[in-house]
Amino acid sequence: MSRVHFDPSQDLRRLQNEVNRLFSSNTSGVFADEGIARGTWNPTVDIYENKDRIVIEADLPGMNIEDIHLTFGNNVLTLSGERRFEKKDEADNYHRVERSYGTFTRSFAVQQTDSIEGVTAGYDNGILRIDLPKREEVKARRIEIVGQGSGESRTRTIEAQARKAAV
Repeated sequence: MSRVHFDPSQDLRRLQNEVNRLFSSNTSGVFADEGIARGTWNPTVDIYENKDRIVIEADLPGMNIEDIHLTFGNNVLTLSGERRFEKKDEADNYHRVERSYGTFTRSFAVQQTDSIEGVTAGYDNGILRIDLPKREEVKARRIEIVGQGSGESRTRTIEAQARKAAV
């Protein structure tokens, strides 16, 4: 007879994940005819930065570029759009529809840029990439420290990082 290790915390995490999945997915109207197209969903995003830019990459597979909208104002970047469910043929009888369809809106507070100047966006292979340049005062700079010590003049350079704002 084999031993089975019981880990209550793992079971609780699994239960919590299942409940989260249940409430985060749009199940209302899934089984109704054309009810799929009325749902909402949130595309997944990656946000990262380097010394000059903030980059947002969003997964938008199967979407047309005409159905994607970007706006920027008051330090908020808003990504919105709609992925439509299109029946190929009236005779098609779907047994399972797991991909998400409908409208979406994602907003991101971007405190490190204040202008649309230099913002670029590209869409390739289902991934939208948005590049936002950082303001000059947000970029890291070197600061010279001049001091006197032991009778001689010394200069020391340190790397200064701007405080990171929430994206």
